[in-house]
Amino acid sequence: MLNDFQTNCQNADALLKPFRNNTLPHFINGKADAGRSGKTFDSLTPVDNSLIGEIAAGNKDDINAACQAADAAFKDWRALPGKERKVLMHKVADGIVARARDIALVESYDSGQAIRFMAKAAIRGAANFRFFGDLAATARDGQSLPAEEHINYTVRQPIGPVGVITPWNTPFMLSTWKIAPALASGCTVVHKPAEWSPYTANMLAEIAHEAGLPGGVLNCVQGLGEDAGKTLAEHPAIKAIAFVGETTTGSHIMRQGADTLKRVHFELGGKNPVIVFDDANLERALDAVVFMIYSLNGERCTSSSRLLVQESIQEEFLAKLAERVANLKVGHPLDPTTEVGPLVHDRHFQKVCSYFDIALEDGATIAVGGKAAPIDGKGNYVQPTLFTGARNDMRIAQQEIFGPVLTAISFRDEAEAIEIANDIDYGLAGYVWTNDIGRGHRMAHAIDAGMIWVNSENNRHLPAPFGGMKSSGIGRDGGDHSFEFYMETKNICVAMGSHRVPQLGKG
Repeated sequence: MLNDFQTNCQNADALLKPFRNNTLPHFINGKADAGRSGKTFDSLTPVDNSLIGEIAAGNKDDINAACQAADAAFKDWRALPGKERKVLMHKVADGIVARARDIALVESYDSGQAIRFMAKAAIRGAANFRFFGDLAATARDGQSLPAEEHINYTVRQPIGPVGVITPWNTPFMLSTWKIAPALASGCTVVHKPAEWSPYTANMLAEIAHEAGLPGGVLNCVQGLGEDAGKTLAEHPAIKAIAFVGETTTGSHIMRQGADTLKRVHFELGGKNPVIVFDDANLERALDAVVFMIYSLNGERCTSSSRLLVQESIQEEFLAKLAERVANLKVGHPLDPTTEVGPLVHDRHFQKVCSYFDIALEDGATIAVGGKAAPIDGKGNYVQPTLFTGARNDMRIAQQEIFGPVLTAISFRDEAEAIEIANDIDYGLAGYVWTNDIGRGHRMAHAIDAGMIWVNSENNRHLPAPFGGMKSSGIGRDGGDHSFEFYMETKNICVAMGSHRVPQLGKG
């Protein structure tokens, strides 16, 4: 379907052609909305930093209109039986599948992610809608808590209109990961996508509307974080904010929502260790190490960006790793053979490139890469990079680079591996490679991270909790854990009529 470079380029151009001379609008209350400010911002492709088109710059009035629409739609949406929400959400999933090719092409060209990964992202988005749609009928279920003379039981109800602020890396899939459980729970949504990859957010809103989602249930407002995002976080009609992105931005959103006591769910940054012991299956570990940092351009929160490799195998493992890294194919994101595409935006490109000098300043070695790699003098391409000879106190080991850049650090034994893994502000994920099952469990318990994979790359199981510790986030996604965020739990106590009621004023 997406295995021909020339055809992919032609199809992507045809899909984006309507936006070359027309501003991408918002989607509010069931229809396209040009916005109230008349202001726009440019959307550029990282392929060559040329203009794709202009995007409506949402302001306070646009966010207010979307929040009012979500608030007005909430009463009927929450009252809709869960089994009917399930039917609608499956129709949305069907619509996503029908347009999966279009979504993949637009997102690849817009974000720079290689088409080999984006081809699957839309399908994963459809799976999110089906999974949470299937849970909609039981989302409000609670517990039976009988007491001696009373019956207590709990029920859950949707919290209200919610704001969803999503990032620029794999934006379509990540938006469905937040929006689907919100809709399944009975909440209405105002979605503010990242300004660096805006197009597929509108595609999702259109697909949902065509599937029969009532007006106001899912709204999309384009715009900048300091304007549209800030207003959404502060709006009194919005009861909760689900955010995926940078840690510093998460702290800003928390402050902005404080006056209205907003509930927040944050999936933030990571500097995740992958720990390879000398008793591991080294070929499988090598595959996982390469995949989990160089796929998706390294622009993923769960990437294993710190390699902790045991001293006894360091030389052998790093030699094989360097060979693999040097062999990675950097190229146009719509080329099916490309493994690493251009970084999403010039500002991010400059940030990633700055770490090449930082590594040398701090005393590390650039074993592979370490340079920009423009194609025909254009684009935000960088060479896949491997830093060796690093210490964990170096900036390349402590700061989230968020690109195809891996920092290798050696360790002596299990205790030192745990010390290095935990000596970081972040705590999202960790990966352990060992054939000692006891060690695998010990490491999993000792590492301060919300998710640990033993002898595996990041393998997502939708019912399982997803989220981080420390500066990597607040709350958990996945299965029933998502509903805990989007719903309030209510206890109902009913007396059996036999208990003594205290009496006052009877003399």
